[in-house]
Amino acid sequence: MGLKHREYLAVPATAAGGKVLGCKRCRTHLTTSEQIVSKNFNGQHGRAYLFTSVVNVALGPPEDRSMTTGLHTVRDVMCAKCGETLGWKYDRAYEATQKYKEGKYILERAMWTEVQ
Repeated sequence: MGLKHREYLAVPATAAGGKVLGCKRCRTHLTTSEQIVSKNFNGQHGRAYLFTSVVNVALGPPEDRSMTTGLHTVRDVMCAKCGETLGWKYDRAYEATQKYKEGKYILERAMWTEVQ
């Protein structure tokens, strides 16, 4: 089967205050602070952030979920190394005002940490 390739993230020197964020359990790199769109979300474990992109994750099957902002098709997001569930990805938003979430990721604040 072999080893899975994981991406190593670095914050550009021009990004003052930028941070690499990783899985709280195994510290695998997930994203950078520059990818944060909003910090105004809630998840199962408290506060959650909306990100434009993440790496080193696996996605669960799509499912429709009724959330506080309406019906969405989402996939669970798990760490590619340790399998910890970190949040979810928005595949589809059924309400026009929520379309900006499509293709973006929610990572629960309790599930990641600064690694660099």
